[in-house]
Amino acid sequence: MGRISVVGLGAMGMGMARALLRAGHEVAGADIDPARVAALATEGGRPVEADTPAQTDILVLVVLNAAQSRAVLGGPNGWLAGLGPGAVVISCATMAPDEARALAAEAEAAGIDYLDAPISGGAVRADEGALSVMAAGSEAAFARAGPALDAMAATVHRLGDAPGAGSAMKAVNQLLAGVHIAAMGEAMTLGMAHGLAPERIVEVISASAGTSWMFENRAPHVVEGDYAPRSAIDIWPKDLGIVCDMADAAGFDPAVARAALAQFRAASAQGLGDVDDAVITRLYAGPAGVRLPGEG
Repeated sequence: MGRISVVGLGAMGMGMARALLRAGHEVAGADIDPARVAALATEGGRPVEADTPAQTDILVLVVLNAAQSRAVLGGPNGWLAGLGPGAVVISCATMAPDEARALAAEAEAAGIDYLDAPISGGAVRADEGALSVMAAGSEAAFARAGPALDAMAATVHRLGDAPGAGSAMKAVNQLLAGVHIAAMGEAMTLGMAHGLAPERIVEVISASAGTSWMFENRAPHVVEGDYAPRSAIDIWPKDLGIVCDMADAAGFDPAVARAALAQFRAASAQGLGDVDDAVITRLYAGPAGVRLPGEG
């Protein structure tokens, strides 16, 4: 098997790297935090710096946004200048479709295949190799990325040969996901404000028509008073900002997404940016005088 390099070893990237190692791949990792690279080394990976980019067959890019993706790929010392013939970039960051198309064009100009491949599923599914990947790119890009996708994903949605379609689909997903998290916080507060025990809200709604994957995943964090970051608040001003910009460009007002965006921005402004996004519930509970579990 060829070498796979994973750049970005946060909650998602580390899980993806582990899934690749379990599948028997040779994996190198890079991150701005050396401790994460060291942690991967204890599980059989190695630092990217131990080799040259030309030894990488598949680059899995799991950074925050388009700007970070461009910083990794571009410039005279960037990965596009160092990767060898036949390599492919699997670009997983959430970004606007036009940004994905621009990065794909730069990769093509460098003779490198590029897969526009945002991911969904959360850190647990990343570690299980059970992500959902929304991917668009050439047949060659899919073929070359195949060994990594097989290890990292339960489902690969092939959205055509034009990069940008994967990022557009991720924006649709993030619109719904962000709105559902905000709605979870609002719903939990409504119930508690009228005397319902939070654990009973979760029990009943999870078996009712009003449920969502995000409700069932995040509401238990509220019940437990556990806001250790699995997915942080600060993801949402970025992602819902992309959604609203795309909607504005399409000529319609994304009123529901914009309302959720305002809540996440407010939470970030209150210093909650690096806290689990279930903490959005506090923005509703505070004005209602509702004391959440775990609060003194």
